[in-house]
Amino acid sequence: MDLRQLEYFVAVAEERNFTRAAERVHISQSGVSAQIRQLERELGAELFDRSARAATLTTAGKAALDHARAALAAAGAVSQAVGEVTELIRGRLSVGMVIGCTITPLFDALAAFHRAHPGVEISLLEDNSDRLVEGVRAGTLDLALIGTPNATHPGLDALTIVKERLVAAVPAGHALAERRRVTLRDLSAYPVVCMPPGTGLRTVFDQVCAAQALHPVIALQAGAADAIADLASRGLGVAVLSESMAAHYRDRLTARLIDDAETPAFLSLVWKPAHSPAVRAFLAHGRKAFGMSGAG
Repeated sequence: MDLRQLEYFVAVAEERNFTRAAERVHISQSGVSAQIRQLERELGAELFDRSARAATLTTAGKAALDHARAALAAAGAVSQAVGEVTELIRGRLSVGMVIGCTITPLFDALAAFHRAHPGVEISLLEDNSDRLVEGVRAGTLDLALIGTPNATHPGLDALTIVKERLVAAVPAGHALAERRRVTLRDLSAYPVVCMPPGTGLRTVFDQVCAAQALHPVIALQAGAADAIADLASRGLGVAVLSESMAAHYRDRLTARLIDDAETPAFLSLVWKPAHSPAVRAFLAHGRKAFGMSGAG
């Protein structure tokens, strides 16, 4: 008895027809019939009643069917398990990262993954969030760390890493530094330095301004938080950053929460639901690096 015979037996039982079963398993009808006969000889019992137009199971056939299905499922599980191990030995992991990322736990996760699976080739691409999401959906990226105004993304699984509000950051002596509360209208009186379109922070900022019909002057744009902070510290505009970003520059910038910009910005990992073993392994390291728990 071999797995091929069990596959043919299950096909005939489910199709109730030798011809359709042969088409399903891509061999001739005579080949299917010969293998079923061989299986019946080995078992010492007929599995099908061939006297009618349809191939119906005998009592022995009914008793064997569930066990045959279980044997095929077990063989498939063995093949999948070996395939997953093989992929984690010689596979590839393509990771996207939003431009200007300052979240070092991502690098900790990549390092831990590399130590655990040194045979997997890792590639890292930096881009804006919109294009990274497109890359994950298209399959050119396995997963990506993105800045986004949304907690969920149609067709993708997501893990929120950071959820925080926008702040205005200005150097000492700036008029906004003297205020306890800053609104979008206050901010709009000054030139703004912020992330470019396609980034999560910029999308949130544009949305909250549009909701109040405000049109601040975007004087300068930069993809890295360091550049935005440097420009703002030189008096070239008010920096719009997230709370955690601005905290890195408290030695030269005063950050004020934008009181009426209540929509948060998210930093999230996104990936396809039907993910690879490499993605699953990386997510385990990612959750640990970001101080999270649970299955991904």
